[in-house]
Amino acid sequence: IAVPGKTVLVLGYFDGVHLGHQKLFDIASKIAAEKRQGVALVTFNESPKLTLNPYSPEHLLHILNASERERRLKRAGVESLYLMDFTSRVANMTAQEFIDSYVKEAKADTIVVGFDYTLGSDRKTAEDLKELFHGEVIIVPPVEDEKGKISSTRIRQAILDGDVREVKHLLGTPLPSRGMVVHGNARGRTIGYPTANLVLRDRTYMPADGVYVVDVEVQRQRYRGMASVGKNVTFDGEEPRFEVNIFDFSDDIYGETVMVYWLDRVRDMVKFDSIDELVDQLQK
Repeated sequence: IAVPGKTVLVLGYFDGVHLGHQKLFDIASKIAAEKRQGVALVTFNESPKLTLNPYSPEHLLHILNASERERRLKRAGVESLYLMDFTSRVANMTAQEFIDSYVKEAKADTIVVGFDYTLGSDRKTAEDLKELFHGEVIIVPPVEDEKGKISSTRIRQAILDGDVREVKHLLGTPLPSRGMVVHGNARGRTIGYPTANLVLRDRTYMPADGVYVVDVEVQRQRYRGMASVGKNVTFDGEEPRFEVNIFDFSDDIYGETVMVYWLDRVRDMVKFDSIDELVDQLQK
């Protein structure tokens, strides 16, 4: 996106656009309004860990998919978004080279970064930027709750632990997952609890195995539901499953893409001794 004039430039990766990130964009937006400038962001499509560290499949995962991340960044006030690949060429740039190239291209008048930001192959800190950049550098302190600093690392761990209520607290909104409805074994239908079997559409983190309270957005309508993640142990299933029982909904939606918003965790996956026990639990 072209930048028409001088900007307040935000630097960082911002996986999740959580409450700490939002504070940073709030500050950038206030400065931009005072200076009558736009807010710009230079960031990366994928985590720099993919380029800097030995490969791990986890490095490919995101808290939010690309379109949701972009939507939340724009809602946070970003008007000009520069999305780049973090290549070896970028990784080998010094902080000064990065500033002389990308920061200059974004027409930055002010830079806004988090307190723990580092830049360049020479690992310059947020404080170092004040010496390298010929303009104002605003360093935003951490946003904390009773457990400490709000961070993407905390959010990822909370997702993996299945603590989606904590994730909602840290993001400011429920964690979304995007899935396509596919055919399953149709067992849910036979016991009065038809489920939409979902295949994840994105490289995003999934909550730990268990049963959850969710909202499901189908055809632009939102419904309450319950989701299960993990092996269908009552039926001796070996394949990991992601399925949702959508309340007060009975349409066939095969091939549709739906959004699942994780609200709370109900319980672990449990193997029931009979179908009747399972149905009783579902009713509860």
